[in-house]
Amino acid sequence: MSFTFFLLILSTIPLGGGEVSELLINFVNNKAAPNWQGYFYTVLLFVCACLQTLILHQYFHICFVTGMRLKTAIVGVIYRKALVITNSARKTSTVGEIVNLMSVDAQRFMDLATYINMIWSAPLQVILALYLLWQNLGPSVLAGVAVMILLVPINAVMAMKTKTYQVAQMKSKDNRIKLMNEILNGIKVLKLYAWELAFREKVLEIRQKELKVLKKSAYLAAMATFTWVCAPFLVALSTFAVYVTIDKNNILDAQKAFVSLALFNILRFPLNMLPMVISSIVEVRLQSLTAEGCIVVKNATFSWSRNDPPSLNSINFTVPEGSLVAVVGQVGCGKSSLLSALLGEMDKKEGYVVVKGSVAYVPQQAWVQNATLEDNIIFGREMNESRYKRVIEACALLPDIEILPTGDKTEIGEKGVNLSGGQKQRVSLARAVYCNADVYLFDDPLSAVDAHVGKHIFEKVIGPKGILKNKTRVLVTHAINYLPQMDSILVMCDGEISEMGSYQELLKQDGAFAEFLRTYANAEQSMENNGKLTNKFFWDKLVCGIPTGKEGKPIENGVLVNEVPGKLMQLSNSSTYSRDTGKSQHQSSTGELQKPLAEKNSWKLTEADTAKTGRVKATVYWDYMKAIGLFISFLSILLFMCNHIASLASNYWLSLWTDDPVINGTQQYTNVRLGVYGALGISQGIAVFGYSMVVSIGGIFASRHLHLNLLHNVLRSPMSFFERTPSGNLVNRFSKEIDTIDSTIPPIIKMFMGSTFNVIGACIIILLATPIAAVIIPPLGLVYLFVQRFYVATSRQLKRLESVSRSPVYSHFNETLLGVSVIRAFEEQKRFIKQNDMKVDENQKAYYPSIVANRWLAVRLEYVGNCIVLFAALFAVMARNKLSAGLVGLSVSYSLQITAYLNWLVRMSSELETNIVAVERVKEYAEMEKEAEWSIEQTAPASTWPEEGKVEFRGYGLRYREDLDLVLKNINVTINGGEKIGIVGRTGAGKSSLTLGLFRINEAAEGEIIIDGINIAKIGLHDLRFKITIIPQDPILFSGSLRMNLDPFDQHSDEDIWRSLELAHLKNFVSSLPDKLNHECAEGGENLSVGQRQLVCLARALLRKSKILVLDEATAAVDLETDKLIQSTIKSQFEECTVLTIAHRLNTIMDYTRVLVLDRGEVVECGSPDHLLQEKGIFYSMAKDSGLV
Repeated sequence: MSFTFFLLILSTIPLGGGEVSELLINFVNNKAAPNWQGYFYTVLLFVCACLQTLILHQYFHICFVTGMRLKTAIVGVIYRKALVITNSARKTSTVGEIVNLMSVDAQRFMDLATYINMIWSAPLQVILALYLLWQNLGPSVLAGVAVMILLVPINAVMAMKTKTYQVAQMKSKDNRIKLMNEILNGIKVLKLYAWELAFREKVLEIRQKELKVLKKSAYLAAMATFTWVCAPFLVALSTFAVYVTIDKNNILDAQKAFVSLALFNILRFPLNMLPMVISSIVEVRLQSLTAEGCIVVKNATFSWSRNDPPSLNSINFTVPEGSLVAVVGQVGCGKSSLLSALLGEMDKKEGYVVVKGSVAYVPQQAWVQNATLEDNIIFGREMNESRYKRVIEACALLPDIEILPTGDKTEIGEKGVNLSGGQKQRVSLARAVYCNADVYLFDDPLSAVDAHVGKHIFEKVIGPKGILKNKTRVLVTHAINYLPQMDSILVMCDGEISEMGSYQELLKQDGAFAEFLRTYANAEQSMENNGKLTNKFFWDKLVCGIPTGKEGKPIENGVLVNEVPGKLMQLSNSSTYSRDTGKSQHQSSTGELQKPLAEKNSWKLTEADTAKTGRVKATVYWDYMKAIGLFISFLSILLFMCNHIASLASNYWLSLWTDDPVINGTQQYTNVRLGVYGALGISQGIAVFGYSMVVSIGGIFASRHLHLNLLHNVLRSPMSFFERTPSGNLVNRFSKEIDTIDSTIPPIIKMFMGSTFNVIGACIIILLATPIAAVIIPPLGLVYLFVQRFYVATSRQLKRLESVSRSPVYSHFNETLLGVSVIRAFEEQKRFIKQNDMKVDENQKAYYPSIVANRWLAVRLEYVGNCIVLFAALFAVMARNKLSAGLVGLSVSYSLQITAYLNWLVRMSSELETNIVAVERVKEYAEMEKEAEWSIEQTAPASTWPEEGKVEFRGYGLRYREDLDLVLKNINVTINGGEKIGIVGRTGAGKSSLTLGLFRINEAAEGEIIIDGINIAKIGLHDLRFKITIIPQDPILFSGSLRMNLDPFDQHSDEDIWRSLELAHLKNFVSSLPDKLNHECAEGGENLSVGQRQLVCLARALLRKSKILVLDEATAAVDLETDKLIQSTIKSQFEECTVLTIAHRLNTIMDYTRVLVLDRGEVVECGSPDHLLQEKGIFYSMAKDSGLV
């Protein structure tokens, strides 16, 4: 309650100041009064002002600290909620909205803490001031009160209107951030498809709506400023007019005029604050995120949310402890849903589910944290060296760790950008194995890894002889060759379990499953049935190890082959791993791995958000002025000057009026005086309205311009930029910094200019009244400047630190939302909550000093202001014989205000500096490196290009970064039009890098690629990327209609789209949806299964129908049947086209014209599949691993 008490005193002190100034004016008028009275009043005035300073800031300090605690609490609550939010609730609030809730709305609560007490203190101040006015001017005060009461509803209406606009703007902003989030997550796909422009248009469309609303609020703000500035004037005008007109004998003398003016100024604050406080109470919105509440499942029916139709019907099964169960079935039949149901992620409609013991979960799309590799695996458990080593070995991670720059201490980027798909999956698997749970749920972890690695993992981890052999394991899989080793198999079909039993039982039943096997398992079965001979031989060979040759070739058929992360770093590609001595030996030709440790540990992937230091450069302000438009900038300054000149003139006129001699109890010229006073006031109002409008509109120009530039620059950045920059930083730029430019900077500019001119004006008046003040104002000005510079430097840096420490809070929050099912399955919520609390505390550490600095500054400054009051009064007392009462009144009333003005001025100049940093940070991305031009007029190829689809690589080489080795070297291959080429090689051999080179995601380091006689490096990126099509490895969809996902530029008719869906085997699925093509895809396409997303990507390719098609392991996530369909579609539909396929499943490319085998970035074998099989080289050994030979 302490702050309530302070506020009570606060409300009354300014009135004391008014009373003392009245005594002072009387003293100057009364020539007979002794001098000591004047000095006494002067001191009293000073003491009053100082007391007010001390109490006010004590109050503010308490308020701010309370607000800060509130904010911390709210962020904590939102985070905890996000961890327990159900899927149905997740659908209603996207990641973008929840992050917004955390950033913007928590801030609102904090601001509210400062103002909430105004609700009772404002009326109190109003009542006291009115009482004193009545004593001074009698009933004519009522005229002024009437004007005020009229203005309150106007203000209130404006506050409510502003509120609705704010909600609309919030909504647009939420949508924009959500879209930006998706664009940043799927940027690679956007680049491959050359869709940047379509999505840029989508963002700008939302932005346009946002700016429309901003414009409306700007008009309102101008109105509000107009009433706020003119209110005291109108009140004074009406009161004085009534006072002098109702009775000729009412004389407006200095004491009445200036004491009343001081009291009116006191009234202005509470009257304007009330509507604002009320509206900010309305503005505090908290969305509620709701939460609900060995394996036996009986008659259970599940759906994704309460009102959805059930996705799983009457499920019955029991898994005995320690057994291994496979779940098989076609794409979209509910396999992943079954695991989600066991994890409690779905709503149980009826039935009974029990899972005994702790659970570990490996999702289909691996979730990797931005932490070191080791932290990702240990995942908050304590370190147990021997167990850790066993796990890493079992999950085939040893070779990867050897290659990472700092071993298992290497930092993994956000969403695992510097790991290949297979590596992410294995890290996710290792995390589960390490945590030593009782029940393991695997959602198809083997699809993303090569056949031989998959085999190794199955044998060493999941299978009957693996590390987990005594645990209960449920494995969703598409791989048939593991099924005979399962204890039992569940066959799913359309959300129901159609058959279950062991492999032999299911074969005997001769149902759907047996049929399914017969179709697919011929090749794979023959291998299994050939007895375990091949197998045994294979494993023996692996364990004993076959010594490697001098050139350091890795073992061909073992698993222990270099696994190079597919994305960012190809460090030493030539370290070998050989098992003949049982140790690994590095024959690292490049010497990369022998780097001194210090250098190794310094390798960081992501760049933290950096804080700039020092003063904000003048160029930043200049940039902002240019963004507004120079004409508008100078116009606004001119209008500000007009306003303040009019204001000074009107007050000076008032002082002349009060000095009019009184003849026969009345004043002459009353009407002239009143008329001029009114005219000056009205011109002041017009100027205010003008500058308010101009600044607001200018601000909107600026934010449109800056956002457009930022968006354009980010979209034009190369892929490497997104891999280095955490998405949190980028989202921060688009949400927080743009928000600052939109809605914080313009009002701050208004207040800054206002207070600058106010201070100058006050000094001029004091100098006019008592010229001797010229001696004292400059030294005080110097003290003021010194304090101000000292403070602004500190405050600015604190503000920067605060905004930099805010980024990790969002990044961590974003990451949590993406991996929430994993965190829940491992029951790691407590640890994540603790991490979040620590990050929030880090942020508050930077925030608290800035509050304290604010108070420090305010107290120092107000003392400077109080000294000005002291001297103005003192000089007036000393020179009282030469001065008119009117001038003294004017000078004292201005000096009383100067404290507040000075305080505002510094506050605003520091606010301006700290907020203009937003412009600096948005500009920062304009200077980043860009990728090549999107289209180049001069070299644009013909619209029919490429006609035959002939691709030549001539001495081609590629590296990911300047300082790294070549990932691909001297590749010389000519692919004729219409050829079907399979690209194979161990993980990390450079298969994906080849496609990145073809699309110029990375530019060539040497050599060139020629398509139909045109060197692709010479043409624009979009000209190239529109002409070749890729079906990427991770199928990414964007939220929006299905139609938009297939054809964002609206180039195709509905018939075309339906035809492509039919060929992609999605027609039945889409026509069963209520909205058909307008079916809304969720963020990231989460309401489609991974397999269905893959088919949507196929449909995209069919729509484009380009001459060259690249398949990047496109069938890793689909079952064999769908895979077969896809392959046949590709064969029939792309018959004339050149097809390049990166294959994990060799059976898909056995009928291709040629196969390229890559190893360590070089082509080692090239020829038809049959020819290569006879050569008995690498391809042969890989085929043998997959059981095709």
